[in-house]
This record gives sequence, C-alpha cells and structure tokens, in this order.
Amino acid sequence: MSETRAEHQFDGYAAQYDAALAEGISVSGEDKTYFARGRIAWLAHCLRKLAERPQSALDFGCGTGSAVPFLFELIGVGSLIGVDVSQQSLEVAQQANPSARAAFLQFHEYHPAERIDLAFCNGVFHHIPLDERAKAVDYIHRSIRRGGLFALWENNPWNPGTKYVMSRIPFDKDAITLTPPETRRMLEGAGFEVLSTSFLFIFPRALSWFRSLEPRLSSLPLGAQYQVLCRKV
Repeated sequence: MSETRAEHQFDGYAAQYDAALAEGISVSGEDKTYFARGRIAWLAHCLRKLAERPQSALDFGCGTGSAVPFLFELIGVGSLIGVDVSQQSLEVAQQANPSARAAFLQFHEYHPAERIDLAFCNGVFHHIPLDERAKAVDYIHRSIRRGGLFALWENNPWNPGTKYVMSRIPFDKDAITLTPPETRRMLEGAGFEVLSTSFLFIFPRALSWFRSLEPRLSSLPLGAQYQVLCRKV
C-alpha cells in the first residue's frame, strides 16, 4: 500500500472509524476506551519498573488520537506529536485533543531529529506492506534519542479471538499480522534492544473477574494484543 492509497483508505474511515471499531470489538463486551486506557496503563507499569519518566512522546500512526489523553494522564508526558497518513484522521484527533502540548502532523510534515523520549504505536504495522516496514521502523528510530524507548503494540495472531475481531472490522480486511518473534526481529534489525514482550487482554468482559490475573499471565502468548518494549541503543 502506497502512502497515497493508505491516506485515501483511512480518510474514508476517519469520520466512521470509531463506529466501525466499536462494532468489531463489541464481542469483547468493551469499547475502545477500555483498550486504549489498558495499553497505556500497562506501558506506564513497565516504565515505572524501569524507573523511566519520559517527557516527550511520538504517537506513530495516531489515527483519531485515542491514546493521547492517556499518554498525558497515565504517563505524564509534557509534549506529544501524533503522526499519521490520514489528514482527516488528524483533524479528528486535533478536535478531540485541543491541547497546546499536542501537535498532529502527516508523516512528511514531521522530520525525525533524535529528540523523542518515548515512541508509541498501536495496531499500525499490520497495515504497512511488508516491504515498507523497515522504512517505518527507521523513521521511528531516527525520531527517538539514544536511550529512548519504543512501545510497539500489535494484534496477537496466535489468539483466535483477535482474528475473529479483525475479520469484523472493514479496515483490517487486508491486514498482514505480525507474530511476536517477527516483531522482535524487525526491531532488533533496526537497532533496538528488546526489553520485554507482554500479552494483554486475555479475558472478555463476561469473564472480567479473572482480569486481576492478567499481570501474572502477561508473559504467556494468550492476550488479544501484545507489547514489545525496546530501547534505542
């Protein structure tokens, strides 16, 4: 998928993105806010264990900006840049997050300068063609300062529920998922040191009384999504 094709695809979904996503994930009994907060809360937990307090963040493929409030609230970043291919999605993100601390730009408008403390990315790489993924990782690598962190979240293709949910979401039709080992190899090949791989969102709302077990099960490949946390060396 070229940038122009991706732009047109996600521009077409910008206004209806939340509705399409809600329909897809409704089988879990939760909405997008539950998952957006859960991802950032887990990342915040990982950062505390590392004694890291990032002040600047890059949200790579920010879409309509669902993660932005939680990056401010739960991690405490002071400034954030959201980049995406879809101008219409960026406009939605700006309207939803009218803070002077946040800027939303298309990829070509942001020029990596090795200044960012933390990069975050959720569910983007399965939309990037295989032959363009290395370029995307390099863009992120060039954005982060030496010693900075990158939290890459992806859908877990080993989870049958994940595959079913993706089949219900129109913009995930052509997705090419990444297994955790593939993601780790991709990041290591770009000059990152992988620190941890965590799996989250094991239990749907109907089994929510078991969710207190999830932190202890996070090393097992059971969750609907996984996070690979790495450091630029």
